Order: sequence, then C-alpha cells, then structure tokens
Amino acid sequence: MTLQQEVEALAQPEGRVVGTPGHEQARRHLEARLRAVGLSPYRGHTFALPYRAAGRDFCNLIAVAPGRDPDLAPVLIGAHYDSVIAAPCADDNAAAVAIALSAGEHFFRHPARRGVVIALFDAEEPGYFQTPGMGSIRFYEDQRLKPGFHAALIMDLVGHAVPQPTAEVGRLAPQFGQLLFITGAESHAALPGVVGAARLPGLPVVATLNRRVGDMSDHRVFRLNGVPYLFLTCGRWQHYHEPTDTPDRLDYPKMERIRDYLVRLADALAQSELSPEGPGPREHDTTAFELSLLRDALGEAGTRYLAMAVGLARLQTRTDLDALADRLQAYFEL
Repeated sequence: MTLQQEVEALAQPEGRVVGTPGHEQARRHLEARLRAVGLSPYRGHTFALPYRAAGRDFCNLIAVAPGRDPDLAPVLIGAHYDSVIAAPCADDNAAAVAIALSAGEHFFRHPARRGVVIALFDAEEPGYFQTPGMGSIRFYEDQRLKPGFHAALIMDLVGHAVPQPTAEVGRLAPQFGQLLFITGAESHAALPGVVGAARLPGLPVVATLNRRVGDMSDHRVFRLNGVPYLFLTCGRWQHYHEPTDTPDRLDYPKMERIRDYLVRLADALAQSELSPEGPGPREHDTTAFELSLLRDALGEAGTRYLAMAVGLARLQTRTDLDALADRLQAYFEL
C-alpha cells in the first residue's frame, strides 16, 4: 500500500478514540497490516499487547523486523495510533503510523544489522497523555523485553507542510514548508553525526533541544530512561486536533521523503555502537550542530531573515537558538 492508501484506510470519519468502535476497528486493521507487511510479533504469538489502567482496557501493537544479529538490542520506531476526537485525525497520527508501517516493510525486505521494532502505541492523546495509562509508558515499563533498545525514533504530526510565518520567509526560503523538526540529538554524543549523515535532498532538517518544546509525544519515557532517541515532527498547524485534519490535506511527497529519511536514520543507528553514557536523561551541547542544520536548511539569507522576523539580531549562540525556538513555538505551537 502507498502512504496515502495507508492513511486513508486508518483515518476514518469515526476516529480512533480509546474505547470506541472506531478505535477497535483501527486496532484490528493495524494488526492485519503488520501481518501483511511480514513482520513478526515482538513477544509471544500476537502483535497485540493489551494492558489495563485506570479501570480501562488498552492495547499496544508491537512488531519486529528481525535483524542480521539477533544478539544486539534493537532500534525502535514508534508512533501512537489513537485519535483525540471522533474525526479522521490524519496528521495526528495516521501519517506517522503509515510511515512506520512502510519502514517496517523496508526492514523486513532488507534486514538491518539490528532488529527494528515497530511500536504502535495506544492512549497517547489527552486524558492519558503522560499518565500511567499512556501506551508508551506501559510498554516501556511492563512489556519491553530484557535487551531493551539501542535507540528510539518517535514520530508525531509528520504529514503536513510547515506553515510559513511570513511571506518574505517563503520568498527567501521556499523550502520552508518542507522542514522537518527534530529533538533529541542532544541525548547522545553520536546522534548529531547520525542526523547529519542521513539527510536527504528536498527534506531540510532543523534541530532544537527537547526542553525548548517539551515532551510532546511518546519519546518522553525513552528520554527519562536514558535511551538515545530522536523525535521527528512537522510541528502543529491549524488543523491540529480539529475535524479538518483529513487525509486530503497531507503532503504525501514530503511524507515519502520523511519515510526515506527515517529508514536511513534507523539503518545508521543499527550500524552504530552508541557507547553507553549512563542512566537517566542527558543533554550534550549541540549548538554548532543546530546552527549548521539551520543554515543548510534555509540558506544564509533565509536564516538571517528568519532571525529578524522573530526579533533576533543574530543567530550565533545557544541563547540565540533558545530564543528562536521559543518564538517559533509561539508562531507554530511547535
């Protein structure tokens, strides 16, 4: 199936709100898709890993594309499959689920050095977000196997073109809408090199510290437990958590590039050693890396104008980058 077909099949009008028939239909559909792609259950004989929290039943869907060396800890690719309202919620988060399935199919056909776990988490949306019922938390704390994870790649809101803050930014940097934002490169010293080496033409990548935007999605539990991670997003837009978040509004060519980039990231991580850096969250200095990505993404003229557009005289230091992240968040609710 194409990415568009995957999104359209999952993003039904009734939505995927936990506890509704639409949610159960989505779960069954995704189990069938994981099977059709050729993946294996992560543990036991089923993709479905049910759990109970706060008196309700939930279900994570976890599969694996076995790697060439089964003794190595796997790389995880994760996205949540529930929706916040009874609506298609195509960007949030059917797009990321579609990309994860496509990546899983790639690694089934072309095994990486390490196994690649495809984790479709339940109960990420408000009501469960950052509570004990959140699917990624229950998975990490109760359902993960002993080897743990070499690294985690989490996606949310990866289906749309980024809104331009001003027409002048669009003129000076017409590629602005194709931006992909990443946090988490600061979680391991080797990650900036992986992010930079995996870049693709037509997909400008910009990084910021996770603490500048907060734990927006399922990467939080991996960050807190010291697992090297990257969180991929296009940020929020005008259709976020709205009935207008429909499949026809997504940018499918951009999604294809994000899929290809994700595969490159996962493969590079599977090849890497990522020397242990100890338990708990970390924040390496990524100032030079972030500045380099920004200039590569927008060009010198686009970078200068973006700084001016948000009231900054320059972009040279950590303080400048933090201020840029804060002001862009006000524009895009990134």
